[in-house]
Amino acid sequence: MTGCVQYLYDSNMARSRERILSFSLFGESAHLPDVMHCETIAERSVLHDWEFEPHRHARLHQVLLIESGGGTAQLEGRVLPLRPMSLVNVPPGHVHGFSFAPGTQGYVATLADELRDEVLAQAGDARRTLAHSCILVADEPIVAAMRQIGLEFSGRDPARALVLRGLCAMLLGLTARAVARTDAVEEPLAEPELLRRFESALELHYLEHWKVADYARALAVTPTHLTRVARAATGEPVSRLIDARVMREARRNLAYTSMSIATIAYTLGFSDPAYFSRVFTRSLGVSPRAFRERMAG
Repeated sequence: MTGCVQYLYDSNMARSRERILSFSLFGESAHLPDVMHCETIAERSVLHDWEFEPHRHARLHQVLLIESGGGTAQLEGRVLPLRPMSLVNVPPGHVHGFSFAPGTQGYVATLADELRDEVLAQAGDARRTLAHSCILVADEPIVAAMRQIGLEFSGRDPARALVLRGLCAMLLGLTARAVARTDAVEEPLAEPELLRRFESALELHYLEHWKVADYARALAVTPTHLTRVARAATGEPVSRLIDARVMREARRNLAYTSMSIATIAYTLGFSDPAYFSRVFTRSLGVSPRAFRERMAG
């Protein structure tokens, strides 16, 4: 996990005011996933003078707990104070940055999209509630859940992955409940309706390998307009989002099923398993077989 930990904040760390940085972890890079990632705020912040300029994670959901200290957070263009017992919800694709007071203590829990999707599959309105970046007041159950996640993540006890999945489900549920109790859902800029419609269409048709033009036609917009909206909201072009959805399903099947690689390829709409392996390797930097072996290990 050392490589994963280092990659969380260090990818694309060159200072730039001309673009929003996109940081990576887990399946967003050649680095392989753990169930999730958890570290203390101080653990990463001391390496960067407690400052993180605005950036986004295309496929990661983060929840931060400030136990002591504080600072400021930038969330989707808003500058907000961080105080003790602040809980910060950062959905995938949302621009965020932090300026922590030296010595600030707390946790950062990061969930890859596979686990987030698994947890929220039958979550009703919780998915929409959690799609809002905001700062809340952490209650005792949230604090307890986050601390337990930190303990489980740093340990190697039996059934660790199962326990972490359950704790992450609890953390997301408690966070969604906290968001719903506030008016935070009214504050952030609303996600473009077109993007929501595209995401719905993507879920229906990604196995058919639709192109950008196909989605634009179905949504009654031009490919250029659809790409512009998607890039503004996620930092990625539509073509990348389409490819990412297919690769996300590939990673999930490799990690959580016993299907052969050829069967997975056919299930995902590839007519040639060898071509699927090349696409997967080009996207993640490792072959499907190597990905599955390292996940099993």
